[in-house]
Formats: sequence, structure tokens, C-alpha cells
Amino acid sequence: MVLYKGTEKSTSRRTARRPEASAAVRRLSPNPFYGLADPVGGMTSAPPVHRLPDGPMAPATAHRLIHDELMLDGNSRLNLATFVTTWMEPEAGALMTECRDKNMIDKDEYPRTAELERRCTAMLADLWNAPDPDSAVGCSTTGSSEACMLAGMALKRRWAARNRDRYPASARPNLVMGVNVQVCWEKFCTFWEVEPRLVPMEGERFHIDPQAAADLCDENTIGVVAVLGSTFDGSYEPVAEVCAALDALQERTGLDIPVHVDGASGAMVAPFLDEDLVWDFRLPRVCSINTSGHKYGLVYPGVGWALWRSQDALPEELVFRVNYLGGDMPTFALNFSRPGAQVVAQYYTFLRLGREGYRAVQQTSRDVARGLAENIMALGDFRLLTRGDQLPVFALTTAPEVENFDVFDVSRRLREHGWLVPAYTFPPNREDLSVLRVVCRNGFSADLAELLLEDLRSLLPELRRQPHPMSQDTEQPRAFHH
Repeated sequence: MVLYKGTEKSTSRRTARRPEASAAVRRLSPNPFYGLADPVGGMTSAPPVHRLPDGPMAPATAHRLIHDELMLDGNSRLNLATFVTTWMEPEAGALMTECRDKNMIDKDEYPRTAELERRCTAMLADLWNAPDPDSAVGCSTTGSSEACMLAGMALKRRWAARNRDRYPASARPNLVMGVNVQVCWEKFCTFWEVEPRLVPMEGERFHIDPQAAADLCDENTIGVVAVLGSTFDGSYEPVAEVCAALDALQERTGLDIPVHVDGASGAMVAPFLDEDLVWDFRLPRVCSINTSGHKYGLVYPGVGWALWRSQDALPEELVFRVNYLGGDMPTFALNFSRPGAQVVAQYYTFLRLGREGYRAVQQTSRDVARGLAENIMALGDFRLLTRGDQLPVFALTTAPEVENFDVFDVSRRLREHGWLVPAYTFPPNREDLSVLRVVCRNGFSADLAELLLEDLRSLLPELRRQPHPMSQDTEQPRAFHH
């Protein structure tokens, strides 16, 4: 796949057509101060960008050229679209720098890094109330998407083992989930030939319905996915109710359907802020849980975690034992070589914060989200779908009487102030609903929230004077998946 269609040849043709782009101009395209001792020494031409340069350049020059180009990126701290951590302490950054050259798979050569990974999985097993944390199994991944793939593979293999005598190896099972799941579950079903059975949205219900999920299950169902923190609106799915509906299904039919909890964000929020909410391994039907260490786990990307309640939940044939660099190492992750830096940063954050520290950080994020949501609601132009009282995330749309602008206009105008606030339409059955979503993370302070509110207030008068919404092109893709 070619991602960039431009070439040096085409660039040269464009340059030739522009009389002002003379050879002298191109010769001094980089800033002369990027040279070393001689400001113009070696600066004979701008380097090519779609093929390897003919020769090397000074490290400082290469750094400055790339640094200047990256200035055109958005400011990650003002990106309210992403769930990914955008701030960590300098001490965590220093540890990551020390470990970025360590290959996580090489546990024999880096035994202490491997030990920190093991400690993290044990801490998560305890946090998520595994019946016996010592017997729970898990691993780090590059993110929750890979963790979801691993959990789905385990569900499919367990289903195949249970039905080995009844179905051929080519039988196509199904996976039940809400239409609001993250796109990684669509990928899993495509890559591993599983039929996705999606519970649609209905009215003001924007996630899975427990009874509707149970009604979609049959003898070919490998599991049901419940999402603890929907990316569409920040709401928790009712995991306990889903399990109860499947318990009733088993009583009626004998079908024993396991549940996987996609806790990409909520699994690192609910244990600290919603301790009475039963969603985890306390529910016997929950066989596996994943989370993103690089979301509300408070670590830079990319690290995720996949855990199973016991060794029985993870088929042994999926665990590969590799003789690598002098050691016999079990591995289950899809990726082989990857840096150990993020795993070390996760252990640092666990050690640094503890339960009370995580509770303070997540409570602050929730307080900011709830306060910002209420202040936006008070403006009178918007209707809240969620209020940031589960994930520190809320979704809103324009009020019914607003006809001069829509959420896409608001998103576009906020971008002019540096804020990245996504606007998108909801999935089938609610495609009529377009929303803005605001993700409040650690580092998005009450002060920054007030600045966002001020900018929103300042642009509303002009939006109200529009004759109609400027975003009329319905052919534009408006779905949002992360």
C-alpha cells in the first residue's frame, strides 16, 4: 500500500514550474544556522523526503529539520479526542529512556524487566478481584487492541475445544457485542473468521442491552463482549446484568457463554472510583479482562494488559514456548520484539501512586469532566448525552432548537483555537445523532477546562449568526473509532 503518492520526480516538476523556486533558493532551503561551524557549509540543497538522501548529514541538522516539521502537529495536551496518556512525570520518562533498548521478549537477558511485567499482572489480578490472583494468568501487550485479539482468540479456541466432536474445524462461530465496540473487535472478527453479532443502539440507550445480547447467543457463540467505558459516550455497559441474562439463558438452554470485559479505559477507573460496582472477576462468568496501560493506566503509548481468571481460561495450545537466546520462554502476545520501556513505566506508575494515588488522579479527571459538562450545558446551546460521571468522558449534541450550526461547525471552530474535539455520527439505528465528545485525562486541568469553555463562549455568537450549518456535505465520513 502506498501511503504517500508524491515523489521526488513530481516535486522537481512542480519546482521547475515555479520561477521563484530557483536553484539558489533550494540551496539555502534549510536554515543556515543548522550548519555546524560554517553556517552555509554542507547546505547545498534541501534533503529529499521520498527517497534516501545520497549522503549523511550532521545529527543536529537532521534533528532540527524533523523538529520544525513536527511543529505542525497538534498539541497533544489539547487533544480531547484521544484517550491516550499525554503527560507523565520526568522520572518516568527517564526510566523509559533507560529501557527503550531492551527487548521485552528477551526475558532471559532482561530478567528484572520480566519480573516487573509479572508484578504488574499480579497487581491487576488483585485489583480486578481474581479468585486466586496467584493463579490468574496474563501478559503485557502493545495496547488494548492486541489484548482484545488475544482474548478473542482464547474464546474461539475454548469454543472449538468444547465442540470438537460436533463441528468441523472450518465451522464459523460468532461473537456477540454492542454496535458501540471499538474497531479492534471488528478487526478480530475479520482476521479470525468470526461472525460479529451486534446489538444495535435504541433510543437513548447507546450501548449493549443485556437481554438483546442473550437473545443473539446460540451454540456457536464463543462469548459476549461487555465494554466498561464506551468510547462513543463514556458510559459503562451493565456487565453484571449481561452476566445475569446469560445465567438465565444457561438455565433455559444449557448454553454456557463466557463474558470478556473490554476495560480499555474503565478497568483503570472503576476499581478506584466505583468500588461497589461489580463488573470484574467477582462475576464467575467473566473469564478475561483487558485494559490499556496507556489510557487511564497513565502510561505513554503503547502498553496494554490481558488477564484471564485462571489457567483454564487460557488454552495451553495458544502459549508458545520459545528457546530464544539461551532461555525457554512462554509467549502468547501477537508481537514478538517490542521495547520494555512502557512495561517499566507501568510498574513505576503503580509503585508511585498506589491505590490512593490512582483514586486521587481519576477523581480529579472525573471532577473536571463533570464540571465542564455542566458549564457547557449552562450555555443553553447543547444537550448532554452523558455527564462524565462514569468514565471522565462526556458526549453532547446541539439543543433541539439550534438550527444555525451543528457539532461539526463547533469542532471546526474549536480547532482554530488549538482544541481537538471530535465530532462524529453514531452507528446504525442512531445515525441521525451527531455528537461532540470530550475526553478528560490526567493533565487536562480545571484551568485548561476553563480556557476551553472561554473559547467556546467566544465563538458561539458567530455560530449563532450563521444562516445554516456549514457542514452540509453528508458524503463526508463522520465515524470516530478511538
